[in-house]
Amino acid sequence: MAGNLLRLDEARVLNEQLRLVLRNVSTALVPNFLLISLLLWGLYNDSNSQALTIWVVVLIWSKLNNYFHARRHLASNVSLGSTHRMVWMLIAMNMLDGAIWGVLPWIALDTATKTGSILILAAMAAIVGSAMSRLISILPIFLAFATALLMMTAIKIWMMGDDVLGVACVLYLFALMLISRNSTREIRNAINLRFENMALIDQLKVKTEIAESAQHEAEAANLAKSKFLAAASHDLRQPIHAQGLFLEVLSRTDLTGQQRELLASTRAASEASSEMLNTLLDFSRIEAGVIEAHRQSFHLQALLNKIEKELAPQADAKNIVYRSRETRIAVQSDPVLVELILRNLVTNAIRYTERGGVLVACRKRGNRAVIEVWDTGIGIEPAHQKEVFSEFHQLGNPERDRLKGLGLGLAIANGLAHTLGHDLSLASTPQHGSVFRLSLPIATSAPVERAGKTHGKPRLLKIRVLVIDDEENVRDGMCHLLSDWGCECDAAESIEEALELARVNPPGLVISDYRLREQRTGTEAITALRALLGEELPALLITGDTAPERLREAKASGIPLLHKPVSPGQLYRRLVEVMEDSA
Repeated sequence: MAGNLLRLDEARVLNEQLRLVLRNVSTALVPNFLLISLLLWGLYNDSNSQALTIWVVVLIWSKLNNYFHARRHLASNVSLGSTHRMVWMLIAMNMLDGAIWGVLPWIALDTATKTGSILILAAMAAIVGSAMSRLISILPIFLAFATALLMMTAIKIWMMGDDVLGVACVLYLFALMLISRNSTREIRNAINLRFENMALIDQLKVKTEIAESAQHEAEAANLAKSKFLAAASHDLRQPIHAQGLFLEVLSRTDLTGQQRELLASTRAASEASSEMLNTLLDFSRIEAGVIEAHRQSFHLQALLNKIEKELAPQADAKNIVYRSRETRIAVQSDPVLVELILRNLVTNAIRYTERGGVLVACRKRGNRAVIEVWDTGIGIEPAHQKEVFSEFHQLGNPERDRLKGLGLGLAIANGLAHTLGHDLSLASTPQHGSVFRLSLPIATSAPVERAGKTHGKPRLLKIRVLVIDDEENVRDGMCHLLSDWGCECDAAESIEEALELARVNPPGLVISDYRLREQRTGTEAITALRALLGEELPALLITGDTAPERLREAKASGIPLLHKPVSPGQLYRRLVEVMEDSA
């Protein structure tokens, strides 16, 4: 097999050499005719007129025959199988051509003047030099031409008694052999290199096509994944959102102690589901590019205290230590997004630590504050340290244990850090633990103190609310909760039904799901209601969509947006904000 390939490569190279020879034939046709004309004019006399005329005719026939032969075979593309036969044919044709040129000294040298003799010898040298440039691609073809021409010339000169000039012709022939051998070798090397380059280019094209195909497949798979997650997330959010509303209403009724314990357990399960869905939402918002950073100066300690208060119980449940060092550093960033980054980092540290503990500390490095989250967990191999920031990548969770999350925490933290322009890095030693470092700019202005949350029973909202949602259980849950807050509530499942209700009982506020039936949207519903009742009509959008394009569309509407499942407290606060903004 290897021998066949080698012979095939040699045949390809020889075929290309042959094509070079054939292409060069036409370039010498006009110069040869001019030289023949010059020789006929300079050497013609009464004693050689007939022989010289016959020689010119034969030589012109030979040149034209060579020319048309070359054109014909170039046009038909010489096959690899006939290459050697064609080479032998060219050897014979050029040997004949060289012999015809070699006849000239026999015809004209005896009767030529001194100038004519010089002209004949100069013409022989020029013809050989020209043939070398044309035929050098295949050495035997050139040698056949040059040997026939120079040997016939040398023999004629010896016969005339000039041994020195005859020997010079032979030496000239040997010199041309040496030069032409090296030149032919260089041409073969150049052709081989060109074929190798062409082979490399072909391989590169194949690999590029494979890479492009793989990229298209990966992009299609990623798009399919995003669509599936968006659809699944939306369909899951609807019942969980309704469940949260009904549980809130249920909590306000008279229940026994045992019933309240069951309700608390049910709420915990509902909140765990909501937390997973919100993780998917955070990731989708990063992919969609709809997260806006609101930078301000703030103290880190209050944020660290809040995270410790909420997450330390998780560490206690695993019998590991949770500590955070006090700091007085104030930074310049978005406190909400920084909190989400640190919450994901700390949650991840607790999740993968079975003994020892977790430490959160802040160090000042020049004009930067570096928040470090240390753990004594399983650590991460160097080969996997970049992969942990990829979505759905988890270490040591082949069984996809729900308690270990979805594998999105670090991807979200990394995406948010990129959005804020902050550096998030990782250093880890397998079986000894890891440290994640978030670098923030230190504040150059006075920190803004964040207002604490107010707790207690919501005040009654004296307003008529129109709820638009194509899910009956969501409408029922929303109306029960709004009624408990003192609202009068109407509910519609379509834009047309909402307009009919609004004409009878004009609402003071509209709450609409973003995705309605028949490819309609809550934005369309609110726009239609505002056209009916006035542009000042307060409105709120609620969506279960996590598809990036849907998130961008909803954000572009400019209407306040909440994401399902919406907690009752979150819904209440946003309703109050919307009402105060429109007052």
